[in-house]
Amino acid sequence: MKESTTRRRPSGERASHKRAAIIRAAREQFLGHGFAVGVDQIAAEACVSKVTVYNHFGSKEDLFVEVVGDALEEALGETARAMSRQQPEAADIREVLLATARGWVAGIAQDDVLALRALIASESRRFPRLGRAWREQGPERFAEPLAEALQGLEIEDMEVAIEQFYALVIYPHIVHSAYGDGLSPDLTERLVTRGVEMFLAYYSG
Repeated sequence: MKESTTRRRPSGERASHKRAAIIRAAREQFLGHGFAVGVDQIAAEACVSKVTVYNHFGSKEDLFVEVVGDALEEALGETARAMSRQQPEAADIREVLLATARGWVAGIAQDDVLALRALIASESRRFPRLGRAWREQGPERFAEPLAEALQGLEIEDMEVAIEQFYALVIYPHIVHSAYGDGLSPDLTERLVTRGVEMFLAYYSG
């Protein structure tokens, strides 16, 4: 009889605490030392054994994917849930877009999150799953609720419109962070408000 190769994740409250500790330690170690950091270093930082790390996560890549998901949930989760709760027919689209953009920026423009994205970009050719995890937990997570919010506008190509909205409010932070620069709160707010105005002026016309 062939044995099952499916890995069973440890369960229970104690296991949950260990898993959270491993993710926190891995995030710190990945950001501090890059993807080359050893699992033994992560285990030591989390105060668990190396075997425990592999019991919870099948590989270092699996662990990194979990780190990405955890970081983006922390950064964007509440904004995503708030947007999903919107009733498009009753919502002021300008206020929805402003609130969403401000939530994105507050989450994505954090130093740790931008540094994590830069690390993902540097490893994405070797480990495409990392890039997919970023897209799925980041931009793609907002595609459906954003499309719902925009349904009252005359938009023929929603995919392009959503990418354009990202470009107006989020991409400046990503570009500047690649050179070690951050944008001031004043410039950030101007990018958000004028970006929303430009977007609505084009698609409401």
